[in-house]
Amino acid sequence: MGRLFTFLTGAVVLCTVALPQAAFSAEKEKVFFLLPNSTTTRFENRDAPFFIDAMLEKAPDVELTLVNAQGDPAQQQRQVENAIAQGADLLLFTSADANLAAGSLRSAEEANVPVVLYDHDAVGGRADAHVVFDSLSVGRAQGKRAAELIEAMEKTPVRVARIKGNQGEYGTGQYEKGQNEFLQPLIDSGKVEVVCEQYTQDWNPLVAQMFAEDCLTRTGGNVDVFLGMNDGTTGGAVAALIGQGYGPGEKLVTGGQDATVEALRYIAQGWQDNSILKDLRVEAAYAADVVVSILQGNGVPQELVNGSVNNQYMDVPAVFLPVSNITIDNLQDVVTAGVWSWAEICQGIQETEVCKNNM
Repeated sequence: MGRLFTFLTGAVVLCTVALPQAAFSAEKEKVFFLLPNSTTTRFENRDAPFFIDAMLEKAPDVELTLVNAQGDPAQQQRQVENAIAQGADLLLFTSADANLAAGSLRSAEEANVPVVLYDHDAVGGRADAHVVFDSLSVGRAQGKRAAELIEAMEKTPVRVARIKGNQGEYGTGQYEKGQNEFLQPLIDSGKVEVVCEQYTQDWNPLVAQMFAEDCLTRTGGNVDVFLGMNDGTTGGAVAALIGQGYGPGEKLVTGGQDATVEALRYIAQGWQDNSILKDLRVEAAYAADVVVSILQGNGVPQELVNGSVNNQYMDVPAVFLPVSNITIDNLQDVVTAGVWSWAEICQGIQETEVCKNNM
């Protein structure tokens, strides 16, 4: 029937997809796509299928294996070593924990296996390229939106809870830096009081939810705004609000990122204000371009490199991708981009006004 794309989580096969017989040739290159976890649903549900599609178009004979570390950096290290033992020609690497990825990068460097970082950074080792949405632009878009909403509030101070990303990651630092460009002046002027703030280990939505619940309890519910850094952290805040009996819009939840379908439903319902749209199909396509160029012996395409990411070992050549802010006023942009359909966004929430107007 032809050779197989293999999807693994640890040692468990998730599914396989048959591809052309020609790919059985022993000379064909092997690429391993190492996913970080399942809690951030986009990686298994969106990024992996999009990358497969892009590779089918650009290099259909490449043998591709996908594995998921399930949030365990030690397991990811073993997966990297196993991929190298299986003759990997390239690793497309999304770290389970950027701060604990140095061993994986060292193993690849010692085996002379190129590494392309996908979305997450990886600290303390060599990488050939980093394909990622411009993290500072994401933070700025989040901060600008939050500042506009806060400045429109009549009360002073506006009490803000900040739910940050995984501590120590390049992305988290850039999101915080971008947000602070707009938030810090409001803090300095007394318009904003930060009443709770915490980093979210491994970007786990359950950790974000527990933090939000604790913040609501400690403040007696006296929180006006939850400012997150991705749809997992904002989703955790929404879950906490639902659990404590609040209704849509009673507390402002902003700072989303990834435009997951769950977050877009929250936006349609009024639970969440925004999400940064990162067109994952574009990210996967650029990653495939970089991967194929390296496999063909041409290195990282210099025409795609438009910056660098310092990972405390080197300045990794970066392919920064553009982002845009999505609110209830421009949900159509997500549909126009082909990321989600109205039917998908409105599943189970057909009664909302925006869904009635677009279904």
